[in-house]
Amino acid sequence: MDKVAVLSTSPLFDMLSNQELEYVAELAQPKKFAAGELVFEEGELGDSLYVIVNGEIDVVRRDADGQQKVLTTLTAPEFFGEMSLIDKEYRSATVRARTDAELLHLSAENLTSFRKQYQDGFTFVVINIARVLSARLREANARLAARL
Repeated sequence: MDKVAVLSTSPLFDMLSNQELEYVAELAQPKKFAAGELVFEEGELGDSLYVIVNGEIDVVRRDADGQQKVLTTLTAPEFFGEMSLIDKEYRSATVRARTDAELLHLSAENLTSFRKQYQDGFTFVVINIARVLSARLREANARLAARL
Protein backbone atom coordinates (compact mmCIF):
# COMPACT_ATOMS: atom_id res chain seq x y z
CA MET A 1 0.00 0.00 0.00
CA ASP A 2 1.21 3.50 -0.83
CA LYS A 3 0.31 5.22 2.44
CA VAL A 4 1.27 8.67 1.13
CA ALA A 5 -1.14 8.29 -1.79
CA VAL A 6 -3.92 7.16 0.56
CA LEU A 7 -3.34 9.99 3.03
CA SER A 8 -3.15 12.60 0.27
CA THR A 9 -6.76 11.82 -0.71
CA SER A 10 -8.15 12.15 2.82
CA PRO A 11 -9.80 15.44 3.79
CA LEU A 12 -7.90 15.14 7.08
CA PHE A 13 -4.65 15.94 5.32
CA ASP A 14 -5.72 18.67 2.89
CA MET A 15 -3.07 21.38 2.49
CA LEU A 16 -0.18 19.24 3.78
CA SER A 17 3.10 19.21 1.88
CA ASN A 18 4.55 16.00 0.46
CA GLN A 19 7.18 16.05 3.20
CA GLU A 20 4.49 16.31 5.89
CA LEU A 21 2.45 13.52 4.26
CA GLU A 22 5.51 11.30 4.15
CA TYR A 23 6.12 11.86 7.85
CA VAL A 24 2.51 11.02 8.74
CA ALA A 25 2.68 7.95 6.48
CA GLU A 26 5.68 6.68 8.45
CA LEU A 27 3.67 7.02 11.66
CA ALA A 28 0.43 5.45 10.36
CA GLN A 29 -0.08 1.76 11.10
CA PRO A 30 -2.17 -0.37 8.72
CA LYS A 31 -4.98 -2.34 10.37
CA LYS A 32 -7.31 -4.88 8.76
CA PHE A 33 -10.83 -5.68 9.93
CA ALA A 34 -13.14 -8.43 8.74
CA ALA A 35 -16.78 -7.67 7.95
CA GLY A 36 -18.67 -7.34 11.24
CA GLU A 37 -15.55 -6.85 13.34
CA LEU A 38 -15.55 -4.00 15.86
CA VAL A 39 -12.97 -1.24 15.47
CA PHE A 40 -14.00 0.23 18.82
CA GLU A 41 -17.04 0.39 21.09
CA GLU A 42 -19.06 3.26 22.47
CA GLY A 43 -17.82 4.10 25.97
CA GLU A 44 -14.21 3.05 25.42
CA LEU A 45 -11.54 5.62 26.11
CA GLY A 46 -10.28 6.81 22.75
CA ASP A 47 -6.70 7.75 21.93
CA SER A 48 -6.55 7.43 18.16
CA LEU A 49 -8.17 8.06 14.83
CA TYR A 50 -8.47 6.03 11.65
CA VAL A 51 -8.33 6.82 7.93
CA ILE A 52 -10.24 4.43 5.69
CA VAL A 53 -8.10 2.90 2.93
CA ASN A 54 -10.80 0.62 1.55
CA GLY A 55 -14.04 -1.00 2.64
CA GLU A 56 -17.11 0.34 4.41
CA ILE A 57 -17.35 1.31 8.06
CA ASP A 58 -20.60 1.66 10.05
CA VAL A 59 -20.95 4.12 12.91
CA VAL A 60 -23.67 2.82 15.24
CA ARG A 61 -25.38 3.78 18.51
CA ARG A 62 -27.96 2.12 20.68
CA ASP A 63 -31.41 3.72 20.68
CA ALA A 64 -33.71 4.02 23.70
CA ASP A 65 -34.85 0.41 23.18
CA GLY A 66 -31.27 -0.88 23.16
CA GLN A 67 -31.28 -1.61 19.43
CA GLN A 68 -28.16 -0.66 17.48
CA LYS A 69 -28.91 1.85 14.73
CA VAL A 70 -26.50 2.78 11.96
CA LEU A 71 -25.90 6.54 12.11
CA THR A 72 -23.78 6.62 8.97
CA THR A 73 -21.60 4.51 6.75
CA LEU A 74 -18.13 5.81 5.91
CA THR A 75 -15.88 4.91 2.99
CA ALA A 76 -12.40 5.84 1.77
CA PRO A 77 -10.91 8.40 2.14
CA GLU A 78 -12.98 9.44 5.16
CA PHE A 79 -11.70 9.31 8.74
CA PHE A 80 -13.21 8.70 12.17
CA GLY A 81 -12.30 8.57 15.85
CA GLU A 82 -11.08 12.16 15.99
CA MET A 83 -13.60 13.36 18.58
CA SER A 84 -11.99 11.60 21.53
CA LEU A 85 -8.60 12.99 20.52
CA ILE A 86 -10.00 16.49 20.70
CA ASP A 87 -12.16 16.32 23.81
CA LYS A 88 -10.39 13.44 25.61
CA GLU A 89 -13.77 11.84 26.30
CA TYR A 90 -15.00 8.31 25.80
CA ARG A 91 -16.00 7.05 22.35
CA SER A 92 -19.45 8.40 21.47
CA ALA A 93 -20.39 5.53 19.14
CA THR A 94 -19.47 2.00 18.18
CA VAL A 95 -17.62 1.58 14.90
CA ARG A 96 -17.57 -1.72 13.02
CA ALA A 97 -16.53 -2.90 9.59
CA ARG A 98 -19.55 -3.32 7.30
CA THR A 99 -17.29 -5.04 4.77
CA ASP A 100 -13.72 -6.23 4.99
CA ALA A 101 -11.80 -3.02 5.54
CA GLU A 102 -8.28 -1.69 5.66
CA LEU A 103 -7.56 1.35 7.81
CA LEU A 104 -4.61 3.50 8.76
CA HIS A 105 -4.34 4.03 12.52
CA LEU A 106 -2.84 7.19 14.06
CA SER A 107 -2.51 7.47 17.82
CA ALA A 108 -2.45 10.60 19.95
CA GLU A 109 1.25 9.94 20.41
CA ASN A 110 1.73 9.88 16.61
CA LEU A 111 -0.06 13.20 16.27
CA THR A 112 2.01 14.72 19.07
CA SER A 113 5.15 13.66 17.24
CA PHE A 114 3.80 15.22 14.04
CA ARG A 115 2.98 18.45 15.92
CA LYS A 116 6.52 18.68 17.28
CA GLN A 117 8.04 18.14 13.84
CA TYR A 118 5.57 20.13 11.68
CA GLN A 119 3.63 22.76 13.61
CA ASP A 120 2.07 24.33 10.50
CA GLY A 121 1.04 20.93 9.14
CA PHE A 122 -0.49 20.04 12.49
CA THR A 123 -2.47 23.29 12.41
CA PHE A 124 -3.86 22.28 9.00
CA VAL A 125 -4.87 18.88 10.40
CA VAL A 126 -6.74 20.56 13.28
CA ILE A 127 -8.47 22.93 10.83
CA ASN A 128 -9.42 19.97 8.63
CA ILE A 129 -10.88 18.13 11.62
CA ALA A 130 -12.91 21.24 12.47
CA ARG A 131 -14.18 21.49 8.88
CA VAL A 132 -15.30 17.87 8.79
CA LEU A 133 -16.92 18.07 12.24
CA SER A 134 -18.75 21.21 11.14
CA ALA A 135 -20.02 19.48 7.98
CA ARG A 136 -21.15 16.47 10.01
CA LEU A 137 -22.97 18.73 12.48
CA ARG A 138 -24.74 20.57 9.64
CA GLU A 139 -25.79 17.22 8.18
CA ALA A 140 -27.10 16.04 11.56
CA ASN A 141 -29.00 19.32 11.98
CA ALA A 142 -30.59 18.90 8.56
CA ARG A 143 -31.68 15.34 9.41
CA LEU A 144 -33.18 16.53 12.71
CA ALA A 145 -34.98 19.41 11.02
CA ALA A 146 -36.46 17.00 8.46
CA ARG A 147 -38.01 14.99 11.32
CA LEU A 148 -39.73 18.04 12.86
